[in-house]
Amino acid sequence: MNDTGRPLRHVLILGGTTEARRLAAVLAAEPDLCVTTSLAGRVAAPRLPAGEVRIGGFGGPDGLARWLREHAVDALIDATHPFAGTISHNAAAAAATAHVPLLALRRPGWVPGPGDDWHPVSSLKAAAATLPTFPGTRIFLTTGRMGLAHFAHLTDLWFLVRSVDAPEAPCPPRMHTLLDRGPFTLDGERALLREHRIDVLVTKDSGAAATAPKLTAAREAGIPVVVVSRPAVPEGVPEVSDPAGAVGWLRDQVL
Repeated sequence: MNDTGRPLRHVLILGGTTEARRLAAVLAAEPDLCVTTSLAGRVAAPRLPAGEVRIGGFGGPDGLARWLREHAVDALIDATHPFAGTISHNAAAAAATAHVPLLALRRPGWVPGPGDDWHPVSSLKAAAATLPTFPGTRIFLTTGRMGLAHFAHLTDLWFLVRSVDAPEAPCPPRMHTLLDRGPFTLDGERALLREHRIDVLVTKDSGAAATAPKLTAAREAGIPVVVVSRPAVPEGVPEVSDPAGAVGWLRDQVL
């Protein structure tokens, strides 16, 4: 209970993103709320948010629904990465089972501007299939360490792979790994493209300003960009684009 004797309302954030950390910081200051952020545990040294933190999976939608009930969760906010499709669908199923209101917090996607040479594709598999059609053989792959198996058969191409943690096999045979975490600067991205003589950039439409400078650098250099489109939010789940929108939704639901 809080200082007024009112019972605390429990909010579970499925996190791992900048937006999730910002939301947790705001909600942790609310006297009527208990905030827990769940992290998948895929990053070795994650940036921890304010409030309570749990790390690891739930065991599918049934496990998440059980956790929601056992911990008396009043509202669930899916603030995972825009490409974390499995957990988003598990959250939708679990929230329906446990009768807990669910919101998706998704940062806006990127939008091409004048001079951009973007090539949208529906998946990493489709991105790999289109790469041999481009002139040049040096690829800057910024889709993270998960999913590199889709590119492992491309033996004629050389890949610069940037990720927070070291990738695991299977990987492309001709590959240089750059372990780094954003935010990235425009000058840094320009230098990286020049140093490694990049011909094609591959990225997911993850949105956010922290990793957007690579798109500007690619436009300036006339480099084509293969953009993997993000999956849709599960049907029927309301969506907001920033933490302020999530706070407004919570005030209608539990505050």
